[in-house]
Amino acid sequence: MTSIVLDQVSRWYGNVVAVNDVSMTIGPGVTGLLGPNGAGKSTLIHMMGGFLAPSSGSILLDGEAVWRNESIYRRLGIVPEREELYESITGHEFVLANARLHRLPDPAAATRRAIDMVEMADAEGRDIRTYSKGMRQRIKMAGALVHEPDVLLLDEPFNGMDPRQRLQLIELLRELGAAGKVVLFSSHILEEVEQVASDIEVLVAGRHAASGDFREIRRLMTQRPHQYIVRSSDDRALASALIADVSTTAVELAPDIGGLQVSAADFAAFVQALPRLAAARDIRLLDVRPTDESLESVFAYLVER
Repeated sequence: MTSIVLDQVSRWYGNVVAVNDVSMTIGPGVTGLLGPNGAGKSTLIHMMGGFLAPSSGSILLDGEAVWRNESIYRRLGIVPEREELYESITGHEFVLANARLHRLPDPAAATRRAIDMVEMADAEGRDIRTYSKGMRQRIKMAGALVHEPDVLLLDEPFNGMDPRQRLQLIELLRELGAAGKVVLFSSHILEEVEQVASDIEVLVAGRHAASGDFREIRRLMTQRPHQYIVRSSDDRALASALIADVSTTAVELAPDIGGLQVSAADFAAFVQALPRLAAARDIRLLDVRPTDESLESVFAYLVER
């Protein structure tokens, strides 16, 4: 079985650590690399693709080092987030050039197959400069698939795609994973990853924060303590009721913002208890607002775990 193994991989630029001591194994199927912007996902993918050398640690594709190993590109395809496309050539010419670079026995047939896979036949004769962001993503995908690699690395592949294009790419990735390909794609959107990936690796601030299927990652995220600002017609009475309820761990009066600052230990229980407790005491809720729903705060909780 094909696999990519990362063993204590780090990458730093001067005093800046982009990836810090990451170990993981990526096997057949679709794996999502999840993390907020700036987490180090692109750096990690570039190292896995052999474009960057690890500052320490090792990355092996079926036991072979990927760094300074040209032979791995016969088995590996990569779709970077950044675009460095020749805009004055057509999409067909771009994919055909990739097929020829791989010295495929029938580059024309391979080009036809790859373009059809990403549903770009209607636009293959147009210059790339006329393509939308989503179309550029799909033609880059065709270029990465033209030699039928065992491993496919994609950096934020859904960026710029409309809903129809997203659905088509989701189905394609599922098919590749079901066929036994190793597919790794990065995203900062959990819902995006849930639709495609059977396994998820979470990266935060360059560190490997969590690993598992999406149900386990979702459970970790939803069961973490949640912070809320609650404003009501009687904050003191509501605070007294909330602090006695098992769904909350802390309640503080916040006069500077006008309301209560509430820490909820059980998200599901809290959202049911709050309106019930307020109604029982004839308290009118004026504002209920989460204060820690950014991806950074959610993922930071996973790091602490």
